[in-house]
Amino acid sequence: MTRSLASQNARLLVGVFLVFELLVALAVVVFLMLPMARSSAADLASLMLLSAQTWSELPPETRPAFEHELAATHQLALRAEPPAYDRDEWHGPYLHFVEASLAARTGRMQHLAREEIHGEAWLWIALPSGMQAISVGFPLKRVDAHPVLTLLVSLALGFALALLTARWLASRTVAPLERLEQAASRLGRGETPELLDETGPAELATLARCFNGMARQVRELLTARTTLLAGLSHDLRTPLARMRLAVSLLEERPSARTLAQLDRDVTEMDRLIGNVLDLARGLEGEASVAFDLCALLHELAAECRSPGRVRTRCQPQSIHAPRLALRRALGNLLENALRYSGEQVVDLSLDIVDGVALICVADRGPGIPSDKLEAVFTPFVRLDAARSPATGGAGLGLPIVRQLARANGWQIELGPRPGGGLEARLAIPPHD
Repeated sequence: MTRSLASQNARLLVGVFLVFELLVALAVVVFLMLPMARSSAADLASLMLLSAQTWSELPPETRPAFEHELAATHQLALRAEPPAYDRDEWHGPYLHFVEASLAARTGRMQHLAREEIHGEAWLWIALPSGMQAISVGFPLKRVDAHPVLTLLVSLALGFALALLTARWLASRTVAPLERLEQAASRLGRGETPELLDETGPAELATLARCFNGMARQVRELLTARTTLLAGLSHDLRTPLARMRLAVSLLEERPSARTLAQLDRDVTEMDRLIGNVLDLARGLEGEASVAFDLCALLHELAAECRSPGRVRTRCQPQSIHAPRLALRRALGNLLENALRYSGEQVVDLSLDIVDGVALICVADRGPGIPSDKLEAVFTPFVRLDAARSPATGGAGLGLPIVRQLARANGWQIELGPRPGGGLEARLAIPPHD
């Protein structure tokens, strides 16, 4: 059975936390608790031995006051009777340290004896006091520490905390991936998924940003496909209707004029279908080659049907880019500018700014309103109010340029030209 990523991460984090806690506990015990326990045990052993020796040196009448002060201040008791029994009982590490410290001072290994006095546990040991021995005791609660229990409780609490934290961290990490998986499944079924939140850790935010970009591109492609099919079917009806009428006229009375109209309609349909195919091929990859960009601009200007209509300004500049795609994009921009500029000159210029090739196609036509600059990149959109109705056009030139720019990492933007007209600026970044 394959576990989920959240379960795997939770198990891994719990294991790491437990190992870390064990290492920390071991370090605290070895480097902190044990040295402190030995030091405290040595102090207690010294105090017990000093109390026994002091008691034997005091006058008998002052001993009760000394015993009272010892009990009140240090919780130690003295008595002449020996411990009730002397056997090696199981004690915690601290009491073993006390026994070892007393053995080192007296030269005799003895064990603390446990007695119940008035329902309270006491520990006693016989220590030398002058020429005799005296029992020194203290209540167990004075040193009743539970290091093992403390360690077990801390491990249990640490395990619970580690489990909760691991679950939370795993869910926090996996939840965006689950949303991504659901969105990818919807996208694979042809549905339009909701965009993901571009928040959280940098890697997940970057992944969500990339997926959102892909989802937007797919959405735009689906919209463009629908628009292309609708626009193509709409624009083909006009020449088809004229061709049907021309065929009817040819049956009744053939004429050269009717045949010429048929030829123009066929040419228009061929051009329209060619533009649609160009737009559909806009995302096809093309290998980059090195060439002179200025030479390409002069070549496009020379191919203009109206000599002298295109004025170029550029210096020889080598560039690494898909040449055919760039030629198609610049050709569409130039054709668009020539169509709407009347008989005025179109300026075609090249500038290099921080390694970026900036190509500008500027005309002196009627221009485009600022609120329509983005709409003209939609297939089959014609702004006849801004452009001359007589100029025609299928409304695919600028959408083809936008597709080519997106496919090759270029930037295309339109803006008003100072003094009137329109400027189309194509930015080509340096090749990596």
